[in-house]
Amino acid sequence: MTASMSRLDGKVVFLTGAASGIGAAIARRCIDESASVICADQSPEGVLALAQSLGPRAFGIQCDVTDNISVGRAVGTGTRHFGRLDGLVHNAAAPSMDGTVIDLAEKQWRLEIDVILTGAFLVGKHALPAMIEGGGGSVVFIASQFAHVATAKAVAYCAAKAGLVHLARAMAVDHAGDGIRVNSLSPGAVATPRLLQRWPDLEAANAGLGPAHLLGRIAKPDEIAAAAAFLLSSDASFVTGTDLLADGGYVTR
Repeated sequence: MTASMSRLDGKVVFLTGAASGIGAAIARRCIDESASVICADQSPEGVLALAQSLGPRAFGIQCDVTDNISVGRAVGTGTRHFGRLDGLVHNAAAPSMDGTVIDLAEKQWRLEIDVILTGAFLVGKHALPAMIEGGGGSVVFIASQFAHVATAKAVAYCAAKAGLVHLARAMAVDHAGDGIRVNSLSPGAVATPRLLQRWPDLEAANAGLGPAHLLGRIAKPDEIAAAAAFLLSSDASFVTGTDLLADGGYVTR
């Protein structure tokens, strides 16, 4: 392993939405960069299987990010398991809720906001004290290109992701003095199981969504994981309160 691939050596990262897609890719990248990862997900089977596959530096735990008690238990248990906490990545997302403000049900709106935005609030509330006690660390919220530009019939998703970007900025202001850096990361379309539920296969997804990106394709989960690892690492030691667009040029186009 090269020095550049050991940037997270000895660090412990709490990761939500870890069981699949971008979350699983971030977990693998953190392990590859010599971190330990508390893999949290609402699906206990999926996250425990992932942690087992990653080895002893991964700890899997069930966590409902919309529930304060569940988040507190998961953060506390994981932190005690590894003895410290240095990083937080909030990647959990609700099932896609299509609709305008007219036809989207209130419970669908609340679920999207609760998982993405309230979830970030809760994991931050429980993770930051341990990070501060350990001398500081890095927080990364996985947002979206749709935090910057709107798309049709996705009012809850767009609003939640935009809120996530500004929550990161507000937390960066509040906790810079505690040694905490807080940033958001906004991918474009990514080849995840979640995305591919809407397309017959990857080729179709690339054909349909790729042209909206300057690079002419959708992202691989590993590409987003690499950006997250950068923000978690000391390579980003002077980066806080910003949103990193890893969108293949979607917003620029």
